[in-house]
Amino acid sequence: MKNYYKINEISKLYGIGVDSLRYYERLGILRPRRDVNGYRLYSLKEMYKLNIIRDLRRLDFSMAQIKEYLADQSVANTLELLRREQALLAERLRELLTREELIKERIAVLDNARNIRTGVFTVKDLPDRFCVRLSEHIARDEEMDFAVKKLHRQHEEKIRDFGNQIIGAFPSMENLRNGISNVYEAVFFILERRSPDYDFILPAGEYLSYFYGGGYGQNAKRMEELLAYAKDEGLRLSGEPFEMYEIDNRDTVREEEFLTEIQVRVAAPRQGASFTGMSGERRPLS
Repeated sequence: MKNYYKINEISKLYGIGVDSLRYYERLGILRPRRDVNGYRLYSLKEMYKLNIIRDLRRLDFSMAQIKEYLADQSVANTLELLRREQALLAERLRELLTREELIKERIAVLDNARNIRTGVFTVKDLPDRFCVRLSEHIARDEEMDFAVKKLHRQHEEKIRDFGNQIIGAFPSMENLRNGISNVYEAVFFILERRSPDYDFILPAGEYLSYFYGGGYGQNAKRMEELLAYAKDEGLRLSGEPFEMYEIDNRDTVREEEFLTEIQVRVAAPRQGASFTGMSGERRPLS
């Protein structure tokens, strides 16, 4: 067995790029000698360092930390390093378990959303919902995406996972009355848990709910249907209607797969009142 190996041989054997090996040399971690032609020759005596570097880099140790450890390697320092590795792995495991729970939640939401019937009106009894809001005139889908991102950046510390975040928007009622779709006055997030730092509350109460599938160009028509049904059933509106995006471009680029819920708070329906959905099915409101 040879005592010295060229840089390409070491690179191939350890799966480490040539540039990385040169970088380790510049840091003084590796000290190859030169042959008569000026080629780097790496001693077998230093190869153990490459295993250590690889393992510690996987745990996001900096090269400065690795160099410090290699410069004073001892049982005591190794034990200290192993305990730090153990703590890092425990933290990473917690992060992975949290991520797994978020993925499970998103799968459940999407599975449930695919079974939601569109065109059916119901009334939901909902608790207080604490929200953050960005008021901004929005007339294009691209502007909506940008506004949502701005709101996300303002409140990242409150959002566990953007994919699971409930996103809503208040349409421009003036434009809707004129038959103009897809124009909004604000976007908002419903916070997962109560926070002292919120912008407004969707108050507890009964909300008329209606799901529609497809693109947002139809929202004027769908909003008109919701308001007409509320009027026909003698329901008094107690707030402005808004949309919430159950399935949107976070989940699919196919517009036909979009699923949007319209909600508006209403006064308690009269006894025995019901809605007839677009399917023709009559459903009780209480």
